[in-house]
Amino acid sequence: MAGPGPRSDRSASLAKRSPGPGRRRQLRPGRSRRRPTRGSRWRWWPLALGAAGLLWLSRGLWLPPLPPPQLILVLGGDVAREQEAARLARRLGLPLLVSGGSNPEYATWEFRREGLHPGQVLLDYRAHDTLSNFTSVADDLKRSKVRSVLLVTSSDHMPRALLVGRIVAGSRGIGLTPVAVPCGQACIPERKGKVWGDGLRAALWVLTGRDLRLWVAGRFAPLLDGAGRPVHPPAAGPDPAGH
Repeated sequence: MAGPGPRSDRSASLAKRSPGPGRRRQLRPGRSRRRPTRGSRWRWWPLALGAAGLLWLSRGLWLPPLPPPQLILVLGGDVAREQEAARLARRLGLPLLVSGGSNPEYATWEFRREGLHPGQVLLDYRAHDTLSNFTSVADDLKRSKVRSVLLVTSSDHMPRALLVGRIVAGSRGIGLTPVAVPCGQACIPERKGKVWGDGLRAALWVLTGRDLRLWVAGRFAPLLDGAGRPVHPPAAGPDPAGH
């Protein structure tokens, strides 16, 4: 009897290569189709939340045009800032808030010399740096329904102040319009790291209500100061004058 023909040989070959019920078919490289796992889907959530947070924090940058200014905020650190803010307040007839400015006696004399009446000027000394210039007054301004502020500071300080202010004040619905005071030869451009570092501190303050720098100092200052180690008196030697 004649053996099986070519068709039978081909069928047997295909049956041999095809996977059985309990075997998985091996796919060629490049043809595998992996479904996204639950872990891979969750991996994108931190990025999405971070983007949403940045969008919310920066809403002061893309909100509609501000209403007319209601107040002038001048940041202390240079008497020239206060003088420029005083002239601006006199010309526009706006109240003036000085955050961390010169001593009260000099400031009162200067603003009176510029023609401002005492009820037009508020001196606030709670701030100790650029971030607290805004965190110390933002809620007060919100309660007073202030939505538009002229920000006065030196031109070299303005980029950092404006970034911090638009995050902190912007989180309270307050818009800022910069008024830079020229500093001429005294200008010292600030490092990008300092600008963005304070911007990060401002964002964390909005999210947590805490200043990152003060929190770190409170937690780690004892370690950095060598708490718990015995303090030895300095060795005898010449004093700074050389005696």
